[in-house]
Amino acid sequence: MGCKSNQFEGFVIEENLIKSGFEKVLRLDDADFYILNSCSVTQKSDNEALYLLRNAKHKNPNIKTVLTGCVAQIEKERLLQNDFIDFVIGNDEKLNLIDYINKSEPYCVSDIMVLDEFSKVKLDDMTKTRASLKIQDGCDNRCSYCIIPFARGKSRSADIDFIIDEINNLVKHGFLEVVFTGIHIGLWGKDFGLSLLDLLKEVENRTQIKRYRLGSLNPLEITDELLDFLSNSEKFCPHFHLSLQSACNKTLESMKRFYKVEDYLAQIDKINSMFELPFLGSDIITGFAGETDEDFEITRQNLEKSGLSQIHTFPYSIRKGTVGAEMAGQNPDNVKNSRASVVKAISARKYKEFVEKNIGKVWEVLIEKHADKSDGRLKGVTRNYLTVHLNSDDLSKVNTLSYAKIIEVKDGKIYGELV
Repeated sequence: MGCKSNQFEGFVIEENLIKSGFEKVLRLDDADFYILNSCSVTQKSDNEALYLLRNAKHKNPNIKTVLTGCVAQIEKERLLQNDFIDFVIGNDEKLNLIDYINKSEPYCVSDIMVLDEFSKVKLDDMTKTRASLKIQDGCDNRCSYCIIPFARGKSRSADIDFIIDEINNLVKHGFLEVVFTGIHIGLWGKDFGLSLLDLLKEVENRTQIKRYRLGSLNPLEITDELLDFLSNSEKFCPHFHLSLQSACNKTLESMKRFYKVEDYLAQIDKINSMFELPFLGSDIITGFAGETDEDFEITRQNLEKSGLSQIHTFPYSIRKGTVGAEMAGQNPDNVKNSRASVVKAISARKYKEFVEKNIGKVWEVLIEKHADKSDGRLKGVTRNYLTVHLNSDDLSKVNTLSYAKIIEVKDGKIYGELV
């Protein structure tokens, strides 16, 4: 469940178990263990995790259920009061899950807030076209809506040599692109007295990777110096995901997000001026505690005039244990959902406009290892994060960098011709 870091760690858990002699099965009836790497970003995700475990136990009473991830870290030992949960394993322990599920002790969740060092996580999966590399964990921010710092601990960075070695290993195995992931990658290097820019300079100088992408960044972390460097890079994919959360200064202040809307709107304009058609995604929460109709109208207007390409939005979900859960002015679900629908409509228009601007352009595409299941066509991902369906089924081209001209958009798919 949950974020890209959790997805990455889920693959690591699976890979480590298979290396230890376990076999992955597709049917609950055939399984000895059901392992859920959970997300705790909202109360709803907590409830969903418990539902999945209860359902697994109901369908196969003999199965051993293992709850790990952020719900396990936050809720801890009391989870074992549920008779459908057999093991509760913390976020730091889950990467060595085999050490715990072969023992009789059902609970192991250490105090993650005292961890000072990054747990070096390796993933050998070679089936994907674009590799993910986790470079950071934890978060030092205390946003009023968010429980994640208490599930992940303080910010901890992978050291440069480990990252460089991992990228070079990926290159050796044929990967052409790597995506840097983490809980808050903009904080990379803070514990070393370094910055993300320092890391990227090393990546450019010490690896032969052809392309790299960055995960979500706080607007304050995208400095002019970083932008200047990225705009002159031949390896960086111009794809930014900005963790914005609101487009109203009053709401941002109550969320404890320490930037102003006017500053990040100007930054978005700057990014659009420095790169050719960069993809600019964002996150927006609607209906946060205290957000009035007037506040949301400010957000709506600012999003409309922004240079964003796409907006990922979700209605605010109260998470017990956060400051936001205790705040006055909680909005009812129908208001939160209605506002989310407005933002989704803005996002759909902006994405359509962004795609249309790309028609007629020739972009470098990384051709994916797996053709489209419906028509057998090859697919490729442009540097600016468009998936293009290509006029070829030549499997000798998979995992290569080619050039394609964007021709049209039809039935929600982008079509292009190899040139």
